[in-house]
Amino acid sequence: MDLLETRELVYFVAVAEELHFGRAAQRVGIAQPALSRAIARLERRLGVALLHRNSRHVELTDGGKVLLREGTRALDAVTAAVCRTRRAGTDTHLVLAMKAGTGAGVIGEIVRSVGSAVPVETVHSVDQRIAMLHGGRADVALLHRPNNDLAGLRTLDLITEPQIAILAPDHPLASRDMVSMSDLAGEPIARWPETTPGPGTEDRPLIRDTGELTHLVTAHRATALLPESAAGQVPRSLVCLPVADAELTTAVLAWLPETDSPALAVFLDHARRWITSRNGRPDLVATRSGRLLDRGASSTRDESANTSDQRDCLSFSETGRAEPDAFVRAGLRKSRSATAPTTPARK
Repeated sequence: MDLLETRELVYFVAVAEELHFGRAAQRVGIAQPALSRAIARLERRLGVALLHRNSRHVELTDGGKVLLREGTRALDAVTAAVCRTRRAGTDTHLVLAMKAGTGAGVIGEIVRSVGSAVPVETVHSVDQRIAMLHGGRADVALLHRPNNDLAGLRTLDLITEPQIAILAPDHPLASRDMVSMSDLAGEPIARWPETTPGPGTEDRPLIRDTGELTHLVTAHRATALLPESAAGQVPRSLVCLPVADAELTTAVLAWLPETDSPALAVFLDHARRWITSRNGRPDLVATRSGRLLDRGASSTRDESANTSDQRDCLSFSETGRAEPDAFVRAGLRKSRSATAPTTPARK
């Protein structure tokens, strides 16, 4: 069977997505009669009807639905191959995709370590970081486990930390010093774009920026779980509380296994040096409290290490009651301390 040409797939995908020959013709920049003839030739070559069409209506056949799905994947792969080839042949800089404000301190230290060895271009996105990797538009991305879907990606763990809950100041739990996951049961936990899919994920409120977070949390339409280091970016009108038994979150550098980029190799080498300088070993990951988690050379998650380290994110009194650590005492519950009425000093 003859191989399909990329142009034929472009024409068909345009018609299949628009379900209108006139709009599809404008989209691909050819005359409508020429587009109709191209689709007819494609159907003859495949021996399958791809579209049901008349003067008023266009719809996909079962074969057309399959070609739309597979053709879109093929075009994405071709686009990614072209992008990577051009960048490999002409670019010497590295493109890093990350969410604005997240992990900036860690990344800044690594970029300063790299210096002039590799120019680093940072691209900010909340919903396209993984797509940019697969599309060849980024060499490496800063993501978080378990929040992001890391399937098919190689990763290097940078720093592991506990999570905090973001609540409205008048939320029934806001007066506490700490909450647990059972306290948050039934709460509408917000999700970010690129959140790892799972049961009920699509039903959770979607937030894309701090403005949406503030609006939904203040209106009691959502609560949020964020890495502890994000507390400084939360508006002072909201309350941040440590979550005693929340799953730890790990900032990771992620890239495609097939990526063959000298710039990426240099950047990862400096990232490993940064980890070693903080922890003493490149296969250990530091929690904010200083304990080291052994992730292993393959960056495979160690569930037992994750469980045992939950206590390391808290300080414990002699009675065994969990107490907020120094970071929490210094200002996690900043909203109430900032807005609480001042008691006049006694004379």
